[in-house]
Amino acid sequence: MLPCPASPTRSPSSRPRRPRATSRRCSPGDGAWLASPSRSLPPRSERDGSVTGEAEPQRQGRLIGTALLADLEATARELAEAAAAEITAALGRSVSVDYKTEGKPDEGAPTDPVSEVDRAVEAMIRERLAARFPDHAILGEEQDDAPLPDAEYLWAIDPVDGTTNFVNRYPLFAASVGVLHEGVPVAGAIWCSASHGLGPGVYHAHHGGPLGFDGEPVETVENEGVRRSLSAVPGGAPGRAASWDNRVTGSAAIECAYVAAGIFTTAQFWGVHAWDLAAGLVLVEAAGREALIREGSTWKPFERFVPPARVREDRTPTLRDWSRPVLVGTPEGLTQLRERIRRPGIIQRAARRLRGR
Repeated sequence: MLPCPASPTRSPSSRPRRPRATSRRCSPGDGAWLASPSRSLPPRSERDGSVTGEAEPQRQGRLIGTALLADLEATARELAEAAAAEITAALGRSVSVDYKTEGKPDEGAPTDPVSEVDRAVEAMIRERLAARFPDHAILGEEQDDAPLPDAEYLWAIDPVDGTTNFVNRYPLFAASVGVLHEGVPVAGAIWCSASHGLGPGVYHAHHGGPLGFDGEPVETVENEGVRRSLSAVPGGAPGRAASWDNRVTGSAAIECAYVAAGIFTTAQFWGVHAWDLAAGLVLVEAAGREALIREGSTWKPFERFVPPARVREDRTPTLRDWSRPVLVGTPEGLTQLRERIRRPGIIQRAARRLRGR
């Protein structure tokens, strides 16, 4: 993730703690400094005909102005709220459900459900984005198309994350809308059916800004009496660790949001895609948490989504093909998690597939 100016680090403790979710902010004048050598952005009035603003100065690479970042966050939040309206309206009726693996050879029982609501919400978001940002690319879970390879901005959408939960009316599901700039997560919003405040709402942030929930800063109170924290894990993982208990939610977006809000100390992801994490990684960064990606046998700070070097088919890989192990959490929690983590075995991976995440 893109770092804010360095701050003193804390030494790992004997157990993960749940610090306040109040986020550390970069200076408003910093914008989002992206390390790829390129020009600075022109004024927004030249890009999309919206509110006029001055471009931030160039600093060894492309810099996104804070006005544009705030606009991207506001748009992501608006889309997440619109998705929430369609999702909640569908809870009172029967919805049709298909399974992406059904009818495929060697797949066994049908998994990976997609409902009519998934498709309708993604279509709605695509239509609104095409009108608002016609030069931006879109990567959605439910429409099997490759994003434009040369697009500077890409919106990564998971219209209903936790579809298995949703179609069974298990009240943990989300709508996730993230924005990537040349692969770097810079803005995002996640509507969650349940939150740190118990009710539904939208977590939102942009790079360098604070974590918000329905327009208000997120502040959680640390309970000093809690001696065991919570960690989100894939299905089939052991239920307990030395200093925390594990939870399975069925939604990667919710797990990222809960890490940002201070509910979970850590979360681990092994078979997710860019649309699962694009928005959540922005929230994690805004709350002062960290994200790590597996590179070979080591874990390194997450910086950007990059298409894989190759795929099985004879074609050029795109971000639709991205799927990498990622950890998110507090620095102390990640230190302990890395000491004991290993990739889930065959049984655990099969259980995760059956969950339809």
